[in-house]
Amino acid sequence: MKLSDKVKYQLGAIVSQEVARKETGTVTIFAFDRGQGLSEHTAPFDAIAYVLDGEAVILVEGKSSRVKSGELFIMPANKPHAVRAEKRFKMMLIMIRSQDK
Repeated sequence: MKLSDKVKYQLGAIVSQEVARKETGTVTIFAFDRGQGLSEHTAPFDAIAYVLDGEAVILVEGKSSRVKSGELFIMPANKPHAVRAEKRFKMMLIMIRSQDK
């Protein structure tokens, strides 16, 4: 399966397709048109973003990092984060669910 083909860009939109869902986590492919993004939020689990195409800025606790095709970025659990597409951008988002024992 070619992950970047799972979602197509749409003008002025964010498109997503969940490709796996298990009790322990999910894998979702996103396509962001230029200028689109996810507003700041927190998640109770770590999130791993693997950039499939394009370029974006990921903010974690107000610190911005530019990511581009082929790069991986980890957003830690319970830390405020946001995503903004500087150019058209596709990513695979892996959410890992776990509980501390």
